[in-house]
Amino acid sequence: MASLIRCPHCGPRPREEFTIRGAALKRPAPDASEDAWFAYVYLRDNPRGPHEEHWHHNGGCRRWLTVARDTATHAVSCVQDAGAS
Repeated sequence: MASLIRCPHCGPRPREEFTIRGAALKRPAPDASEDAWFAYVYLRDNPRGPHEEHWHHNGGCRRWLTVARDTATHAVSCVQDAGAS
């Protein structure tokens, strides 16, 4: 049985309907330093444990979602519309 993600718009859906974009990062201001932009574009943590990521529900409502999951167990604790945060 496929693992399910509880989309706030479509309900429980197979994980295969989603594309993971990656960590939910805060974009620097347009006038931020070159170092801030370099860190935003190229530097990523590889956390173990609870982590928030942006996922796209390309096989359903086509909305961007913020998914909180444990990277060690892949257990999803919360899914919300990315535009709501």
